[in-house]
Amino acid sequence: MSDFAPRFIGLPGPCVELDPGVAGSKAAELSRIAKLGLDVPPAFVLPTALCAAVNRGELDALDAMATGLRDGMTRLEEATGRRFGDERSPLLVSVRSGAAVSMPGMLSTVLDVGLNQETVRGVIRQTGNPRLAWDCYCRFLRMFSEVVGNEPAEAFSASVEEMIRTENVADESELDPEALERLADQFATLAPDVPHDPFEQLKAAAHAVYLSWEGARARAYRRINGLDHLEGTAVTVQAMVFGNAGFDSGAGVAFTRNPATGARELYVDFLVDAQGEDVVSGRRIPSDAGLLAARLPQAAEALSQGAARLEREFRDVQDVEFTIENGRLYFLQTRSAKRTARAALRVLIDFVAEGIIDRKTALARFAAIDLKCASITRFAGDAASIASAVAAAPGVASGRAAFDSARAKEIAADGVPVVLVTHDITTENIDGMAVADGLLTAVGARTAHAAVVARQMGKVCLVGCDGLKVDTPRRRAAIGEISLNEGDWLSLDGNTGTVSLGRREIISEPPAAELAEIDSWRQAVADRR
Repeated sequence: MSDFAPRFIGLPGPCVELDPGVAGSKAAELSRIAKLGLDVPPAFVLPTALCAAVNRGELDALDAMATGLRDGMTRLEEATGRRFGDERSPLLVSVRSGAAVSMPGMLSTVLDVGLNQETVRGVIRQTGNPRLAWDCYCRFLRMFSEVVGNEPAEAFSASVEEMIRTENVADESELDPEALERLADQFATLAPDVPHDPFEQLKAAAHAVYLSWEGARARAYRRINGLDHLEGTAVTVQAMVFGNAGFDSGAGVAFTRNPATGARELYVDFLVDAQGEDVVSGRRIPSDAGLLAARLPQAAEALSQGAARLEREFRDVQDVEFTIENGRLYFLQTRSAKRTARAALRVLIDFVAEGIIDRKTALARFAAIDLKCASITRFAGDAASIASAVAAAPGVASGRAAFDSARAKEIAADGVPVVLVTHDITTENIDGMAVADGLLTAVGARTAHAAVVARQMGKVCLVGCDGLKVDTPRRRAAIGEISLNEGDWLSLDGNTGTVSLGRREIISEPPAAELAEIDSWRQAVADRR
């Protein structure tokens, strides 16, 4: 096989495990999911070895990328029985990234590739669901323009807001098919350079994913996490499944253990009638495992069983992305879950007790835990709460309020603790997140990419703050009737999900019980020598 040839996942025939260094961690782990017999949409991956040469614009690499895409799409068409660009039964695909080490939300993705004015009507004929077709087309035009064309998201957001006002509905999810078709027309005028030819869309999307390796947020993440040695990203092209197909569909993220505390519980964020980007972007507030179980009990049970199998297979806590289309569950990704140091300790002890790993393995993993971040923190004394929010990462923090990453860095440079307060936290905020002691958002999800990264960094994180409104240009905010100016002291309690004014004293206690258990392992291992 050529070094640049596509590798395949979830196609008929034997399942071949892939090397993360060659195919990226996302595709490698997807191949292992498929090998377990769990439902995975068929896919192929172009290797990391193409990334640097494509980004340098080398013609041989660009030709190899195009050839790999053609060969891969031929196999996907055979596997799905659909044809890319067909007007009656079109195949749509997602184009995703994947480095050898997971970099949540730092690289680009384009969904619903293959849609144009003809194939969108093919989706209607194929599914009998015009709302699904037009919703996907709007999503494609917006995402392609932002990721490939570098168009500002604000223009598309303004069109959505205007349509919501015109149609007198609460949000975009309530727009009917005719309104969505008109919205797609508006998006098309904002994005005149989106190619009509599906294969040109595919090439441009794959090229953009490779180029995102050198984007500012990806470079910052690699610098912060010591990953500058990585070769590049792979590009995974996967047949679309549609969580936005109606009220028996949806998308979500599930952690096999609570990534904040380590508790043995399935930790789920789920949105009905949505695609995965709605969850991981942090721009919507999802529901939890309770809604999923109540609405789609068979899919919920399949998720629970599949998540448990993945945890045993990988011998680690897993962060699983999934889609449910018309009641059927599909696994789109799994990876070792980013977690707090406190959760990491709890998980090690439980994994040993459950026989998932032995003590020697657990002690090796313990060596990588930053014990300074594993302490249990709380505020001394009480204070009046001014708001409540969803706790995405535990602990407590007091700091001066900053309303963007640039100002957070300025405050932190003076040695002053800072709380980053924004409407939503995206991975574009990576530099501000790195210097902040705490993060507070008006909307968001516990499993959004930015919340995942915040937990990994050991930051207190509250999302979906009730009543929070942020006016970034004017450098001020309000929580209900209470005004906040930049530099005001604000305190976040990630243990209770509450927000209070002023600076508060913090008490820190080591996780004594967990450390005592680990000391007993050391003694037991030493006694056997």
